[in-house]
Amino acid sequence: MLPISLTHQFADRLPELAHPWRAEPCPSAQLVVLNESLATDLGLDSDELAAESGVDLLSGAKLPASARPVAQAYSGHQFGGFSPLLGDGRALLLGELETVQGLVDVHLKGSGATPFARGGADGRATLGPMLRELIVSEAMHALGVPTTRSLAVLTTGRPVFRHGREPGAILVRTAASHLRVGSFQYAALRGDEALLQRLADYAIERHYPELADTDQPYLGLLRSVISAQAHTVAQWMLVGFIHGVMNTDNMTISGETIDYGPCAFLDVYDPATAFSSIDSESRYAFGRQPVMAEWNLTRFAETLLPLLDDDPNRAVDLAKSALEGFAGQYEQRFMRGMYAKLGLARTPAEDCDEVRGTFSNQDAVSASWSQNLPLNSLVHDLLDLMQRRKLDFTGTFRALTAAADDELEPLRAQLATSNNANGECRTGEFDAWLERWRAQRPDASVMRRANPVVIPRNHAVEQALREANAGDTAELFALLEAVTDPFTERTDRARFAQPAPADFTRYFQTFCGT
Repeated sequence: MLPISLTHQFADRLPELAHPWRAEPCPSAQLVVLNESLATDLGLDSDELAAESGVDLLSGAKLPASARPVAQAYSGHQFGGFSPLLGDGRALLLGELETVQGLVDVHLKGSGATPFARGGADGRATLGPMLRELIVSEAMHALGVPTTRSLAVLTTGRPVFRHGREPGAILVRTAASHLRVGSFQYAALRGDEALLQRLADYAIERHYPELADTDQPYLGLLRSVISAQAHTVAQWMLVGFIHGVMNTDNMTISGETIDYGPCAFLDVYDPATAFSSIDSESRYAFGRQPVMAEWNLTRFAETLLPLLDDDPNRAVDLAKSALEGFAGQYEQRFMRGMYAKLGLARTPAEDCDEVRGTFSNQDAVSASWSQNLPLNSLVHDLLDLMQRRKLDFTGTFRALTAAADDELEPLRAQLATSNNANGECRTGEFDAWLERWRAQRPDASVMRRANPVVIPRNHAVEQALREANAGDTAELFALLEAVTDPFTERTDRARFAQPAPADFTRYFQTFCGT
């Protein structure tokens, strides 16, 4: 057995939310991908993890004596409808690993049915979706987006029948914690204020310890989660990421992105884009993500009301005041990111943010940004042109990066391949916008750090997964190498920077993997 110790603080502190359970035995677990860089960050030995004893640990077959694996209980609003009991139907929290960065959850997906499963098949996962989560989560980390991470993917030796016969698999996920809005909904639903307070105290201890000795720690918790999620969702929007299933059980208290099921990335810029096969009404379309984040945070605020103030009316007022800060914080973070993508000058709002910390008042943020109306107009006018011209999101910003260095051909190529036949927009409106932007003297060096060359483009991910399912992992590893070094331009990675064929985008759908 590897010399690894796992604590069980979540299980000890919150037994009402923890069901003791063990992973389903695997006929013949085999390692497909081991994230050696993450292993090193966690203080683990990659060679030991790749050995037989390491595979036994990663599959949940043989755990250290210190481990107390549990399936976590939580509730959640799924596409607007409330489910009082969801929980880890196919997942296990093996425990917490003590690292130099603090406690890190070690968690399995696809390790077999638990008491929260909707049926035997729900407990198992297939290779494709587990590799998708590994590719996308590691790409998000490289892009600077707060995210859970993937330590390993293993095959189980047991086939799973979803879209035909597919290889069964397990993902080993790490996270700052797996506490979510749904965890608080579950505690609040029980009507046990002592449990709710213990959960809130645990969340503060794990994620926001500076709040512990303040006068209003639970109001501070609400504000901190609002701020964390405003930052995360702004980062999603800046890289063109579509989560696809933004249910309250998929919104973390830490602000990390979690559960890469029917996720995807924009090709053509269109706020209405939604690829998820289970999102029939496009509730979680790309452009709706900030609104839905605010909706989810309102559900979180509702759970905390008993802790905010003994007077229910006063508690509601405090919650509303905190929630009013989300829109301004999101806008400030998004616009700061767009300014970087366009190589524009620093702003008064950004300077204020670095001095004072995050804004908690929406009006203060809006007032700061109002000082930069010409730059704001540049951003919004560009997005409008990109939508009407049906321009590739990632490719356009890379072409603009070249244009900042007076290389206009990549931008002209983007416009020439546009799906909109309106030539006036190409030669007229866009040139007028370009002149306004170049008058601001954009900084190409800033843009190169803000605009990735490579993202996990949907068609490239699908091809890598198809080949991996067939036993050939060469393209998977090539894509993984590219997306974890997203700002470096290399000729041998050029295929990963190409947009999808129009027919692919037109018919592409993503699935949750269950």
